[in-house]
This record gives sequence, structure tokens and C-alpha cells, in this order.
Amino acid sequence: MSVQQISVFLESQPGHLRRVLDAFEDAHVSVRGYSASDTGDYGIVRFIVDDPLRALDVLVDMGAAAMTTDVLCARLNDEPGELARVMGVMADCGINVTYSYSLISTYIALSVKDLARAEQLLAGEPVELIGQDDLARALGSDGPGATALTEGR
Repeated sequence: MSVQQISVFLESQPGHLRRVLDAFEDAHVSVRGYSASDTGDYGIVRFIVDDPLRALDVLVDMGAAAMTTDVLCARLNDEPGELARVMGVMADCGINVTYSYSLISTYIALSVKDLARAEQLLAGEPVELIGQDDLARALGSDGPGATALTEGR
């Protein structure tokens, strides 16, 4: 069983990813997971969406260089060692995992050059920033920040 991933090459400039995401929204395409990697002047953004054919049409209409690939998706339990177990199965069978990323989560990690400025800008938005202490609690646990960690499940 596999799902279709869409890979698109975008210029690494402010606003390019947003244009794609706005176009997806306009076409009623829901992003279920994504990964963005910087390769210098350009980046590769990989998407898992609810309607890959519609998303690919959107990208083609935008003139973007995009392609689809089948990938495996697995749901992991939120417990120590689960990711290591799955990667171990692949390694033990001689299968190289060339990349992986998370799906269906309301949490994203953003790498930016000016972390303090980005935090300040998001503080004025309806966005909850998550700290390392929040991540130390298991998903679904009680305590401060627990609601934020369980809303996406």
C-alpha cells in the first residue's frame, strides 16, 4: 500500500511556497504532510495531499516543475523507540530510507535565519509556539500544553 507524493521545485525566495499553498487552498486541496528542503537557489518541496491529481494539475497550471512518486506511509505509536523500530525493520531487510517526514500533524518545524524575529512575528498571530518541554510530554498527556499536543489527533 502506498500514497502519491508530489515533489515540486521552487525558487528559494519568500512567497514561492505560499503561492503554491494558496493555489492548493483555492483548488480545495488539503495538505496532509510536507517537507521542504533547501538546495541553494532552489528547494524541493514534497507534499502528501488528499487529491494528488488535482494538486498536480494546480502545479502544472502554475508552470511549476512537479512530479509524483509513490511512497510508503506508516502510522507510529507515540512511544520511545517506535521510529527506531520501524527504521530497524528497513535496515535489517537491507532497504535504504532515502528520506522521511511526518504527516497529519498540526505541528511543523521551521528553519529560519532570524529565529527571534520569526518568534516575535508569530506571537501576534493565532499560532501556539511549542517548546522543548512541550515535546517532552507524550501526546495525549495531561498538563500545560497538552491540549495543543492532542488537538491534531
